Amino acid sequence: MKHIVSISIGSSKRNHRVEMDINDEKVIIERIGTDGDIQMAIKLVRELDGKIDAFGMGGIDVYLNAGKTRYRIKDALPIREAAKITPMVDGSGLKMSLEKELPRFIDYNVEKLRGKNVFILPAIDRYGMAEGFQNMGCELVLADLMVALGINIPIKSLKVLDRIASIIAPVVCRLPFEMLYPTGKEQNKGADRSGRIDKFFFDADIIAGDFHYIRQYMPGGMQGRMVVTNTVTEEDIEWLKECGISTLVTSTPDLNGRSFGTNVIEALLVAIIGKAAEEITPEDYLNVLKEINFRPRVEHFDNRKVLYVEKQG
Repeated sequence: MKHIVSISIGSSKRNHRVEMDINDEKVIIERIGTDGDIQMAIKLVRELDGKIDAFGMGGIDVYLNAGKTRYRIKDALPIREAAKITPMVDGSGLKMSLEKELPRFIDYNVEKLRGKNVFILPAIDRYGMAEGFQNMGCELVLADLMVALGINIPIKSLKVLDRIASIIAPVVCRLPFEMLYPTGKEQNKGADRSGRIDKFFFDADIIAGDFHYIRQYMPGGMQGRMVVTNTVTEEDIEWLKECGISTLVTSTPDLNGRSFGTNVIEALLVAIIGKAAEEITPEDYLNVLKEINFRPRVEHFDNRKVLYVEKQG
């Protein structure tokens, strides 16, 4: 039996546990939220270290990526360092492999992407996905300045994002993490209905990126649009329907009503592969995902009714 645990500084209301068989072996996958308490996350990691097969680090990343440069988030390091025996991953390996291939999957299996306008919130956390959309001929609008600094200036290319990141990321990554990203109970708050960035949602064909940012800023009236994201619950899906979204794609599959975060699935793959995380290549991840038949989740909605659902597990 393999046991995978994601210790998240996100809301405990989003906790989930799944038992399933993979390659004829029982696997337990669970997510434990600490409601923004980093010290509690460290305590849980220390208690479980050496007793499970792999940790996911949820609600916070060790690194942000822009181009070939990685920027280390200060507040994530004590959580990672608390795991002395059990490997811990933050999902970045899948974000630069699985999520980079996700737009190609959409183009082949859902709808053609060339020329589509894609609004990404934010791209520095979903750089692989942004590259994938760019490679498929999409027009990008990156919301990094909007959600991180409250500056309503769209970034139209990854090259521009790289230049901006080289200036501000070294400073921003040293700030308390709650200033950068909704954690704990902040994830349960309602949307920001100031409407200050509504225009970019209405101009987009596809809204992509981190679900907590999407939920915080996306208005209603999104008929005909696609959301490409991850870590959604059944409640989140009902909200997307109410907003009028026509299609939902998540990079990880539906496991008993929940699409887990990339950190959880990466931890699962590390446990299956059995190598040190730093030795695992993007090709290794993609090959194992194919072997265990983990595919992206696709749902089409019409008039708030599900017409088609592709589920896993």
